[in-house]
Amino acid sequence: MIVSKEEEILESLRNVIDPEIGLNVVELGLIRNLEVVDDHTKVTMILTTPFCPYGPAMLDQVRQATLDVAGGDVAVEIGTELWDPSMMEEGAGGDWGLF
Repeated sequence: MIVSKEEEILESLRNVIDPEIGLNVVELGLIRNLEVVDDHTKVTMILTTPFCPYGPAMLDQVRQATLDVAGGDVAVEIGTELWDPSMMEEGAGGDWGLF
């Protein structure tokens, strides 16, 4: 089975945990877009709240986790979309009693 660079990056991003919620950024649906073109990678993510106190640290962790897999130039941008629990991966909200 051939794994794409995008899939490798997403797997690496599962190690970036939102410390307030205890779930990773992929489970939470915070990664909204991922583009890999040659040696340039762009990640668009959102936060669970606009003024998340852990936002800057999580952005840096996402950048580093992406860089570790992709190398080259990595840009992490904040999207304007507002997060809601329906963005979570199926089953991820079970511990919260959301789904």
